[in-house]
Parts: sequence; structure tokens; C-alpha cells
Amino acid sequence: SMAAARAAEVAQALSRSLSCLQEADCGRAARLRALEAIRTEVQERSLSGAVVQEVFGAHLMRPLARCLAGDAAERCRELALQLLCHCLSHGDKPGEALPVLLPVLTQRLCPPQGYEASEELRLGLVQLLSLLLQRCGSAVFPYLTEVISILQATLLDHYAEVRRESCRCAVACAQAMPEYFHMQSESLIKPLMQTISHQHYRVRVDVIQATGAVIQFGNGKSVDDVLSHLAQRLFDEIPKVRHAVTTVIGEWLLHLRDRYSYFHKLIPLLLGSFTDEIPENEKLAWTYWEKIGLQWEKENEEDLKDKIDFSVSPSHYPKGVARPGLGCRELVSRNLSKILPGLCHDITDWVESTRIKASQLLYILLLHAEDHITQHMELLLRTLYQACLDEESEVVKNCVKAAELIGTFVSPKVSLKLITSAFGQSPKPSCVMVLTAVIRGSPKETLQAHLPDLGNTLSQARVCQQSEEVFYMEQLLCCVQALIEVSQEDCKEISFQLMKVLVTIMATPSSQDLKGKVEEAMSSLAEVQQLDSFLYLYKQHIIQLMEWVSVSCDGWTCYSPEILQLEVIAAHSGPVIGEGLNHFILILKTCLQPNKDPQMRLKLFTVLSQLLQKASETVNSQGLFPSYLETVIKDILAPNLQWHAGRTAAAIRTTAVSCLWALVHCEMLSPEEILKVKDELVPQIIAAMDEDSKMTRLMACRIVSVFLKVCGRQLDEDKFTKTYTEVLKRLDDASCDVRLAAAHTLTTWFKCLKDSDVKSAMEGHVEILYQELLIHLDDPDENTQKAVLEVLKEGSSLYPDLLVREIEGVAHKHRTPVYCSQLLHHIQSARESA
Repeated sequence: SMAAARAAEVAQALSRSLSCLQEADCGRAARLRALEAIRTEVQERSLSGAVVQEVFGAHLMRPLARCLAGDAAERCRELALQLLCHCLSHGDKPGEALPVLLPVLTQRLCPPQGYEASEELRLGLVQLLSLLLQRCGSAVFPYLTEVISILQATLLDHYAEVRRESCRCAVACAQAMPEYFHMQSESLIKPLMQTISHQHYRVRVDVIQATGAVIQFGNGKSVDDVLSHLAQRLFDEIPKVRHAVTTVIGEWLLHLRDRYSYFHKLIPLLLGSFTDEIPENEKLAWTYWEKIGLQWEKENEEDLKDKIDFSVSPSHYPKGVARPGLGCRELVSRNLSKILPGLCHDITDWVESTRIKASQLLYILLLHAEDHITQHMELLLRTLYQACLDEESEVVKNCVKAAELIGTFVSPKVSLKLITSAFGQSPKPSCVMVLTAVIRGSPKETLQAHLPDLGNTLSQARVCQQSEEVFYMEQLLCCVQALIEVSQEDCKEISFQLMKVLVTIMATPSSQDLKGKVEEAMSSLAEVQQLDSFLYLYKQHIIQLMEWVSVSCDGWTCYSPEILQLEVIAAHSGPVIGEGLNHFILILKTCLQPNKDPQMRLKLFTVLSQLLQKASETVNSQGLFPSYLETVIKDILAPNLQWHAGRTAAAIRTTAVSCLWALVHCEMLSPEEILKVKDELVPQIIAAMDEDSKMTRLMACRIVSVFLKVCGRQLDEDKFTKTYTEVLKRLDDASCDVRLAAAHTLTTWFKCLKDSDVKSAMEGHVEILYQELLIHLDDPDENTQKAVLEVLKEGSSLYPDLLVREIEGVAHKHRTPVYCSQLLHHIQSARESA
């Protein structure tokens, strides 16, 4: 009764203002004054809920609603709104206002007729609706259709704050009447999804939270309509937006009524947040996931009984990674067949960010699935082969990590068989890449039984000679390195096969930059077998390598990869080649026949020539080369010194001559050997002095000189004549070096003639020589002049009088008379001492 009396008192105070509001001709200023007066009476006095309710219900509600609905003055509508909110917040029966206020709200918020033009007022109206929902709860149910219509409009309002408040209002609506809300909840999904990508991130956060509640309390089937939108928000650049998505998905996985039907759709979204760059978001996702796993375990306790009782941790597990709980692992394993196809499609999507996210998720899923991966191997491998060729390094890195998990959890019997059968006739670099990762992830013990197969596969020509691309060779090298790292001393069993692969990589022209890495791999392979260096690996396998490389040597051309492989084996094995001479010389003998491909012979001669430059450190390291000399000279060098037209043939003669010079120079060709082969070689070396190549002419002169020293005394008149006439021509050579060498050779020639039986028959030839040499004493090069002077001094003792006559005949014409007088003086001294 006290409340009624107080209410009557307040009503009395309000009567004048209320009657003013109801007058038809009441002006704007008067209406404003009346509303201000009402506010003073109602808001500024501390009235109890019952009093507020009594005054509001009986006197204020309708006039204020009328004012809100139709007053032309914005300030009047604003005051009416404020008063309504105050009365609804403080009155104790707010539900009584619903029949009056909801039509007004519908009119002001749903265009076109009576639409509220002011943004701030539209915001206030939605706040009023939220207040009604919070205060009245399920009493709003009869007006649910109107509420949904209002929200459908306001969720798409041009004013961002109205959208945000509408989202909060939708949450309030869902919570106010969960038992009815699901009947109409789907109507809100479309406007929510239309505003989920709004440019203001706060709007996006509110929309995501509203979507969570609308589906949680509404119709679960709407999950399908919103998933793609939520997934897109996981790529949002604002961390708070991603945080909101994680929360919504986590809550659904815990509390959604139909969650079991949606596990396979929701799990990927939650696990996708495990790789969020913000630690707080990542932690939130893990926290939810652990709760979800434990809850699922509890709900399926019976089903899991055996697994809980007998579960054993895997002995081999990725280092530094915590193993997810049983519930989490089971949830992934049971849903993997539904998740994988879509995910594998995303890994090859055209959008880079999608591919990165999908590749991160693949790793997380496989970590949970463990040995359940086995039944999905074909799809997985197909996807990995494609994804490992991605130009985005992040995708490749994640896929390689995922492939390592295949090695960890899947029996190599299955994985290796599938991968190596995918090699086919021409393996892609990505196949080798996946194989490498699987090997890296595998336990040493399980890999051991499969090493022979792996070694044989990798060393097949179709695999290791498949491509000359550097990228492919790099992958092949990584594969060998992985095998050595994982299998350690077990690699002894396939050491030869791995050497074949490494030699092939080193022999590929495009792989020159990999040479250092190949040597490192060889050193590791030696180390795991307790060998001091890779040279001992060559020592261990030199015969096998030679047999391997020479299988088809009879049919080689200059394009045969085996030539480059032979070059690597011969040059890279240092002194060890001296232990494989039998095969090496046989290969040379077969391939260096004059009827074979000239370009190929040139390549092989170049290899031989380089080895002979350092014979004691290479082919003769064991002192065994001399026993092959006869073969080398008669069957290899001599046939290739024959003159044939063409540049390549000339280059072959040059390398053959340089091989011969190397043999002579390092004194491996002993005097006995020279005597054995002189008849075959001398005519060809003399002919070589006329080659186009300066180097060939120079070496030929030097070789003739050595041969003269050894066997000059045995030469007949014809050979002496042939030799000096050819050497003499070289004194006209364009090259100073060749002229000098020719002069030194003639000095040797004179020495040999002195001791020869044919000396007396050669007088006429010596006379010609004297005449020619005196002309060459005028050579433009001073060193050559001195060398020719030495030749004449050496030759003067044969027929001194003859020489003196020749000198006197030409001395007056000479540009260098000083040499003529020196020569005469030398002859005089020789006579006196004699």
C-alpha cells in the first residue's frame, strides 16, 4: 500500500507533463520540457521496482512508446528511449511492455516504413531489444518471429556499432529461450555470414561469437553453412579474430548437441590453430583439444577399455614432441578418412596461404594418427609427391616433416615398397625427397632389413642417371646422406651401391657445385665403416667400380655417362687407381681404337694424360704401371698417332703425344722400353713435329731428343737423314720455344753421329747442316742464336775445316759477326788441345 501511495504521488507529479504530451498541438519545445520533467521525476528519485513498475505500466509506457514511434524530434525520441530503458531496467515486471514495445521496435528497425534515421538511436533501439531479452527471457517467445526479423535487418546495418550490438542481441536471444530458439535460428545465419568479413575487426569478432551461440542454442545443422566462413577467419590478420574462431570451435566440440556428427569437420579447424603465430592462441587451441580428448575418452570408456589397459608408448617417437592423449589420438584416427581427402586437395590449392595452413595441419594429423596412417598411404604419398615440388619453401618443409612421420609410424615394408614402386621409369625429384624424409624418420633397427633393396634401387641407372638437373642430384645426395646418418655401420652392407650413386652424382656435369658435399658424404660413409678417409672406400671397391663402369665400354660414345664416371673414379681415387690398372688399361685399349668415336677418344686421352702428369701419385702408385707400358704404347698411343684429317683427330694426336712425353719425362719409359718400341714410334713422333699445335711440335722435338740419346748410335744413315731434315725445319718455326727445342735436339743428333758407324757416309749432309745452321745463327731471338751457336760448337769437331770454309764464306754477310768469330775461336782451341 505504501508503494501504491508513492506511485499515486509520482503519477500526480507527472500528470501535467503527460497531458502536455497527449495534446495534438503540443510544440517541440513543450514536448521536450515535458519529457525532461518526467525524467526528473522518474530517474532522479530513488524509487523502488514496484513503484517504477506501477507508474510505468499505468501511465508512462504507452505515451513513451508513442513518442518513440512517431515523434518528429530526434531529441524527444532519444529521451523517450532513455526513459523506457530506465523503467525496463528498474521495474519488476518488464514483460508487460512486450506487446506495446515490440511492434514499435519492429517499425523503427525494419525498413521501409517508419524506419529510424538516426544511427545512434538505431543503436539505442537494439540495446533496448537486448535489455528486453535479458529481462524477460522466454516470455519473449511469442514475439520470436519479430525479434528475428529485426536482427536480420540490424545485422546488416550501415553503422558498425549497430551490427555489433545486434550480434550481442542475437546471443541474448539464443540464451533467453533455448527451447524455442532452434526453430528460427537458421534465419540469422545468412545475415551473420554476410557480415563476418566486415572491415572492422571488432565486428568480425562479435559476429563469430554470435554465430557460436546461435548454433550452440539453435539448430546444429547450420554448422555446414558457416564452416567455410569460419575457416577463412583462421587466416584473419587480427589475432583476436582467430582467437574468437578457436573459442567457438572449441566450445562446439565440447558442447554442441550433434558434435559427434561434426567431429570430422570441426577438428581440422581447431587443430589449425596449433600453428598460430600468437602463443596465446596456440595455447588456447591445445587447452580446448586436451579437454575435448579427455571428455571423449570418458564418453567412450567401454569402447576404449582394451586400448587404455594395454597401450604402450611407441619406442621410436619424434624428439622433443609431446605425445597427444589417447582420446585426441582416437578422435583423429577415427575421422582421418573423412578429413584427409579435403586436406590433400587444399595442399595443392592455388592460394599460397591455404597450402601452407593445410601442410601444417597434415603434420599435426599424422602425429595423432600414428600407425593408422598406413591405410591412407596411397593418397598421402600422391599428395606429398606433388606438394614437395611447391615453390613455397614453407609448404615443402611441412610436407617433409609429415613424410618423416611416415617413417616413424608406418612399417618400412609398406612405405618403402610403395615409394620405390612410384619411382617407375623416371623418378621425380619429389619422390626421392619423400623417400629421404621417410628414411630420416625411420628407426635404425627397422630399416636394416631393407637396406639391400634401397641400395640396389638408388644405384640403378634409371634412378641415379635419370636426370642431370641439379635439383634432382641434390635430392639423391640427401637420400644417401640420410641412409648413412640413420643406418650408420649397417651401411657397410650397401657401401658399394652408395659409392656408385655418389660417383654418378660427382660425374654429372651440372653437379660441380655439389662436389664438396659428395666428398663429405663419402667421408661419412668411410667413417661409419671405421675407414680413415674416402680413399680407403675407393680401395675397398676399386675393382667392383671398374667392373661396374666398364660393362658396356665397347659401345661407348662421347655422350656415355660412363666416361665421366670413369674419369671420377680414376681422378678422384688418387693413388688407388694404381690398384685397378688391369681393368683401367683394358678399358682404354678397348675404347681408344682408331675406329671408335673421336670425341670419346679425346675425352679418355685427356684423362690418361692428366693421370700421367703425376704418375707416381696415380697410375704408378704401386709401381705396377711399367708392366703395362708395352700395351699402352703399342695398342693405345701408336694407333692414335697416325695422321687423320680433322680438328678432333689433331687434338687426339696432341693428347697422345702429351701422354708419351709424360711417360718419357718422368722416366717411366726406361731405355730398354724405348728400344723395344722405337721402330713403331719414331716415324710418328717425327711426323708429329709438323703438327698445327705448338704444344705438339714442342713435345715431339723433346721426345725425339730423348729417343736419340737412348738409341741414336743404332740409327742407320736413312734414319739419321730423316731425323735431321725434319728437326731442321723446326728452326723456322713461328714459336721461339719450338726453335729452342729443335736446336737442343740437333745438339743431341751431332753427339750421336760422332759415335756412329755411319759418320763417314754423312759428310754431305753435315755440310748442308753447317750451311743451314749458319743462316739460323741470325735468328731474331737471342736465346735461339746462342742455342744454334752451341749446336755448331758441338758439330764443329766432325769436319772442322769444312765448317771454317763455310764460316769464311758468310761472315761478311752476318748481322752477328761476333758469333762467327766465337765459333772460329772454338775450332782453333779444339785443334790446339787435340
